[in-house]
Amino acid sequence: LPGLHILAIVFALEVSVGKTNTVMALNNSDVLLPCTFTTCIGFQDLVFTWYFNSTELIYHGKIKSKASEPFLVGRNPRVEFVGSTTGKDNNISIVLKNVEFSDAGKYTCHVKNPKEKNAQHNATIFLTVVQKMVKTDNTLTLIIVGVVGGLIGLLILFMLIKRVVLFIIKKTQDGKKECLVSSSGNDNTENGLAGSKAEQKAPPKA
Repeated sequence: LPGLHILAIVFALEVSVGKTNTVMALNNSDVLLPCTFTTCIGFQDLVFTWYFNSTELIYHGKIKSKASEPFLVGRNPRVEFVGSTTGKDNNISIVLKNVEFSDAGKYTCHVKNPKEKNAQHNATIFLTVVQKMVKTDNTLTLIIVGVVGGLIGLLILFMLIKRVVLFIIKKTQDGKKECLVSSSGNDNTENGLAGSKAEQKAPPKA
């Protein structure tokens, strides 16, 4: 609908976790959980939160304006903020320290911007914790050893298929990204704008 398209351009808050929404980490290591956001009209008193498995709040921060860095409201002691908002990218990434197997699961980066009539948007990243990772000749992926067991083949196949699909989707969206709400990674917008799902169409057939 034309009305939805215009709305998405006027108020467009986008949250992204990068090219893939799956992260693997070694047990007892530190892992980066990436997240950035963009907004067409700027932000003021923006609030961002990180959730583990949708319910457990592990980091809560606020940003007064583009000229200031985020300040902490509350966090899990094992979570460290490593982003910056005064540079080129509005980076609100975190590092989870001393990863354990129980940390595997879904991490959601949620942003709310009062300047855009409290527009809300989020993106999700999935963390897999393994005992050992072995590099193969194929640089596209890693074989997971020890934890995943019989699911290794299925997981690798899923990752490769996902790369191809994301590449095709990216190619079809290039050239028409006029500040539209379209998050890379697994976008779980729930309370966002009416136009936030307008661009999630299947790629046109050749």
